[in-house]
Amino acid sequence: MPLLMVVVTTPALDEFLQYCINGLAIGSLIALVALGYTMVYGIIGLINFAHGDVYMLGALLTLTLIQAIGLDQQSSYSEIAIGVTIMLFAVPCFCALVNRSIDHLVYKPLRHAPKLTALVSAIGVSFVLMNIGQLWIGEADQNVPSFLSSRNLLGADSDIRLRPADLLVVVIVIPFMIGLTFLVKGTRLGTAMRATSQNPLAAQLMGINVQRVIGATFLIGGALAGVGSVVGAIFNPTVNFQMGYQTGLYAFTAAVLGGIGSIPGAVFGGLVVGMVRSLGTGYIDERWTGAMVFGMLILILVFRPTGLLGQAAKEKV
Repeated sequence: MPLLMVVVTTPALDEFLQYCINGLAIGSLIALVALGYTMVYGIIGLINFAHGDVYMLGALLTLTLIQAIGLDQQSSYSEIAIGVTIMLFAVPCFCALVNRSIDHLVYKPLRHAPKLTALVSAIGVSFVLMNIGQLWIGEADQNVPSFLSSRNLLGADSDIRLRPADLLVVVIVIPFMIGLTFLVKGTRLGTAMRATSQNPLAAQLMGINVQRVIGATFLIGGALAGVGSVVGAIFNPTVNFQMGYQTGLYAFTAAVLGGIGSIPGAVFGGLVVGMVRSLGTGYIDERWTGAMVFGMLILILVFRPTGLLGQAAKEKV
């Protein structure tokens, strides 16, 4: 006789699992954007506040492509697969070029300037990109056409809801995170990145083209923001020219929470922020989630200034 396993759940447990699924999807998206922050900081020590707005421009391009391709609820699986593939190629390339152009035009001339100068410049670039987004779609929120089914993948009778959009976030994000880890740990470019991060001058003396490594870092960070913007526009089907500020702020918080400059820390921090947002919205109130996230960040930095997975850097004297 076959062995049957019956899993008994309660409404409270179902509710908790639902919040965890939502938190995993939100956290994966935040982690993808946070990687761009932590990579740039790890190489040149710059907080690129324009990164969130690069994500915003990618989301606007995603909306434009969905409208141009004509994806909607009537689209076939093959049309959706082709459309998503086009977006996952075009949008990351666009965001990578935008991010690389920002570095070449703004950050590179300030490479040896005081840190405050570069920081203020990053904030200025953020406002420029925000205004470009405003000119692109206007001031009103724009709805992204929904082309994925809203059915429950766990079955119509299940109290826990798993949408195709939730699954798509994890299916797309995880391979990119694994690929980035392999790039940093197992390739010559990754070795050059780690060497530049530890000591740019020594890396240059060993024959590494530091400027090229920095440029590649901005390209990769922009591409990750582009992937995140495609997934984000599908997962949260509303875009506006100010969306980069909030997403960028949460992603930056995740990077600092996990340990700024640490790739595993950015991923872990993103998942923590996603879970706090989801559980806070479900059990307390959505209006308090921001305060909860930043309150947690403050407490962690008070007791562990390097973040959860960060390591203390040795002072050079």
